[in-house]
Amino acid sequence: MQSEQSATVETGRAAWSRNNPYTATALENRLLTGPGSEKETRHIELDLADSGIEYLPGDSAGILPVNTCDAVDLVLERLQFTGDEPVTDFYGKSLDLRQALTSWLMIGKLSGATLKAWAKLTSHPELAALIEPGSKEKLDAYLWGREFLDLLEHCPAKLDDPQLLFKLLPRLAPRLYSISSSQALLHTQIDLSVRVVKYQSHGRDREGVCSSHIGERTPPGGQLRLFIHSNQLFRLPADPAARVIMVGPGTGVAPFRAFLQHKQAGVGRWPMWLFFGDQRASQDYLYREDFENWLKDGTLNRLDTAFSRDQKEKIYVQQRIRENSTELWRWLSEGAYFYVCGDSKRMAPDVEAALLEAVATHSNKGPDYANEFLAEMKKQKRYLRDVY
Repeated sequence: MQSEQSATVETGRAAWSRNNPYTATALENRLLTGPGSEKETRHIELDLADSGIEYLPGDSAGILPVNTCDAVDLVLERLQFTGDEPVTDFYGKSLDLRQALTSWLMIGKLSGATLKAWAKLTSHPELAALIEPGSKEKLDAYLWGREFLDLLEHCPAKLDDPQLLFKLLPRLAPRLYSISSSQALLHTQIDLSVRVVKYQSHGRDREGVCSSHIGERTPPGGQLRLFIHSNQLFRLPADPAARVIMVGPGTGVAPFRAFLQHKQAGVGRWPMWLFFGDQRASQDYLYREDFENWLKDGTLNRLDTAFSRDQKEKIYVQQRIRENSTELWRWLSEGAYFYVCGDSKRMAPDVEAALLEAVATHSNKGPDYANEFLAEMKKQKRYLRDVY
């Protein structure tokens, strides 16, 4: 009997999606950060085999996570279910409750919709106060760092029908990760660079459901369900000789590793300049060997790094942009494309401010011209961001 995956490929569809993900086998899962790092960042290699999957630098992989067995067991215990109870998923397919809590329902993060529904179900006075008009700040504070299990422990209730959980809980959603490889070089392989989210809240150690699923529960030989999310707004220039400036601190460097592999494979000859930053060079210099080798062989033309904790004064990528603003303006005035990937709250605005400052200063035309210049770059699709 044919597997569903082989049948899909042989019929020529290869239409892998969120609702029809491809199951890829992990080839490698290794730590990128050092033993003294405050972060756990991992490099994952996945085998696409004969899936027919195609991707380009700038695309993301959508990973469908699963909840941990321990988390599912604790929820079942609190709800007084065995896990064998029959339910139907969002599409009417039959499965048991344990499968539903493992792969379909979000229990690792407490949503406002779940709390509001639970408040109505239990009539708990504290929850009722949180959903009153004007209580949004209190509600957000309560939700932060809590999981469905915390709600069950705080406000226990007995559900008569397990199917109600499909109304109470959101669907367990995929997480998008920038692909850190080029198919032109690796063909049937896809690489990811994943920071495993870990923190403490409300007296418990917590982990990101998807990042821990990838980083800590998918050893070589393990499997991940994935699909490709195409990003047409984060592509290398069609002109193979156009200059490329890349700003990617931390795991924001992932798509730029893909860009550089694409150039290494001979797809284009783009002059490339990378700004990379993290906390400590000895612990957090992701893909250091790759970048230094590319710098030696000319694949990478310029490399500027900023390690914030390696000196008394914290230095970030925007400082390196300012320090190199004369050369940066020369590249921009010659038609360079400017890419930013990573944190949207602080890094991306700070980088844009440094960019505007460089244009205003070295064009000798001031801030108004800099804003016009940046607006024109956006219009020409030469200023591209993938921030989150």
